[in-house]
Amino acid sequence: MSTPTLPLPSLSAPPRRWLWWAMLVALIAVAQTWLVWLTMDFQATRQQQRVDAVTAELAAQLRHRLFIDTQRVAALADSTQAPAEWRREAAALLLSQRELLRVERRDASSQVSTAVDNPLHKPLFSVLPRDQLDFATQSACIAARRAGEPQYSQSYFVPLGNGLGEEVMDLCAAQIADAHLIGYLVGSISLGALLESVESPDLARNYEISFVEGDGTRIVRTGSPHGAGVFVADRVVGVPGHSLQLHVDSASGRPGVIPNLSTALVLGLSLLLFGVALVLAHDMRRRSRAERALGESLAFRKAMEDSVLAGLRVRDLQGRVTFANQAFCDMVGYAPSQLLGRGEQRYWPEAATAAGERPASQGREAEFVSSAGRRFPVMIHESPLLDAHGRQTGWICTALDLSAQRRIEDVSRLQQERLQATARLATVGEMASLLSHELNQPLSAIASFAAGSINLMNDRQAAPEPSLLLQAMERIAEQSERAGRIIRSVQDFVRRREHERLSIDADLLVEAILPLVRMQARRSAARVEVHVAQPAPRVLCDRTMIEQVLINLARNGLQAMEACVQEPEPLLRIEVRALGAGLVEFAVVDRGPGVGDEVRAQIFTPFFTTREEGMGLGLSLCRTVIEQHGGSLDFDNLRDAAGRVIGARFRFTLQAAPRGRARAAAQDPRDD
Repeated sequence: MSTPTLPLPSLSAPPRRWLWWAMLVALIAVAQTWLVWLTMDFQATRQQQRVDAVTAELAAQLRHRLFIDTQRVAALADSTQAPAEWRREAAALLLSQRELLRVERRDASSQVSTAVDNPLHKPLFSVLPRDQLDFATQSACIAARRAGEPQYSQSYFVPLGNGLGEEVMDLCAAQIADAHLIGYLVGSISLGALLESVESPDLARNYEISFVEGDGTRIVRTGSPHGAGVFVADRVVGVPGHSLQLHVDSASGRPGVIPNLSTALVLGLSLLLFGVALVLAHDMRRRSRAERALGESLAFRKAMEDSVLAGLRVRDLQGRVTFANQAFCDMVGYAPSQLLGRGEQRYWPEAATAAGERPASQGREAEFVSSAGRRFPVMIHESPLLDAHGRQTGWICTALDLSAQRRIEDVSRLQQERLQATARLATVGEMASLLSHELNQPLSAIASFAAGSINLMNDRQAAPEPSLLLQAMERIAEQSERAGRIIRSVQDFVRRREHERLSIDADLLVEAILPLVRMQARRSAARVEVHVAQPAPRVLCDRTMIEQVLINLARNGLQAMEACVQEPEPLLRIEVRALGAGLVEFAVVDRGPGVGDEVRAQIFTPFFTTREEGMGLGLSLCRTVIEQHGGSLDFDNLRDAAGRVIGARFRFTLQAAPRGRARAAAQDPRDD
């Protein structure tokens, strides 16, 4: 069922009407912005005036405080009392004027004769001696003598230990009697304590107060932890011989948008008027947007319904079809007019869902019949159809044609049968390759022992010893039996059967392969070493297959050392040790050239080999056997201190077996 899309008339307002609305909004915005700017500027000016007044008041208080200090120090300088009495007066002065940290009595050569430190403060020159911080004081005393009145020195820093210190300046008064210089009186004033003496709690909360140098460098500070840097004021505090620059920084930032009630009311009314204008403009456009959105929604729905590849069908609660998209109509071969208002029996004869009955929401397979009579499988998913108020008005169904999927499944089944037949042929070839590769070792050993026996019997100069011939025959019998076991094991390996797993000591596996390994080692002029942990760990494995793995790894190591000149002599080492987590590790180490980077990625690939006579099945077979035993086969290159490759190590792991069973139980009955 398709829904026609009707052309919608445009309800946009005439351009001239929109021009008047734009002018009104612009006038409101300009008036509002200008009013807010005037209010904020007025508040900022008042705040700056307040900071200036505070700075002027603090500067006056500092001048008065320094004037009192000057008068007290000058009075003490005029005193001619005995030293003891003078020290008492000096101590009383220090307690009354806490910014005074020290008072010194000096002779005419400016050498300190008597000094009194403020008992409420740490001694000022406890870290550095006084004579190392005396330059500014000397200058102030010279100026005091010339001017005939007390003079202040430049400020300087006095360390007090632990990274602390005081910024001080000295007040020097000359003692003159009968036009002759008798000595000097020096008072050391703490600039930080001076600021604190004129600071009130209200100022400390709202302002940062500091003394600064001429270049703006801060000497001392007090008050608020951080000034905002917006409202600041500077005043010069002039004292005889020196000038201090007072810097006051308010903690208040720039005024907010709504600093007071009047501005809030004006701003609120302006915003309300602006909002009313926006609501009116929005209401004029709302109908136009709604109709345009409805037309676009209907067009989008129609395009989406036509683009969906799955069939969509809607039926009401009575079972009548009320909607079907084009894909559903093409699937069943009926036009929309032939489906709407009718039931499902026309294209679904086996429909078992009665009118008004709720079908299963999970997917189910069914069989539809097209208008041409063709039956085809479909997958049906149905869910309730709800209206805007949440009430169910029917069911919506999604139908997927499964005909193409069924054809693909049939083709896949035929291909699988062909692959299985090909795999059986490949298994026959794999078994033949494995047999030819694995039988090479025992057959070569049989030929070697048989040739040795013939040489002993043909030696006419000395009669052959029966024990040697018997030993050779036993070796031939052992290798023949081994060849038989290899054939049976390879057959089981190709058929992917479970091998017989026996509990056996690891040293028995190594001892069984040593004769063959040492035989090839003699031809390669190599030495063989065996290192088995004691007591020897037990493993659970197929003895024949694990022995063949060890032989293959040892043979590869010996062949790798044949084409490589070794210093010292070529050495093949077989190691066995127990690991944690119930594992036993076997390692075969050689002194060959190692495994090159170009070979590492393909070394375990079947039929890959670096030797002309090799078949490329040895390491691939070894890895398969170890993985069937639940272990892993890996390798790495050995390097010396200089980083040069000096050999390779192949190692694999097997599951450890408990040692409670008897050693004889580890023997394979086929080895007897």
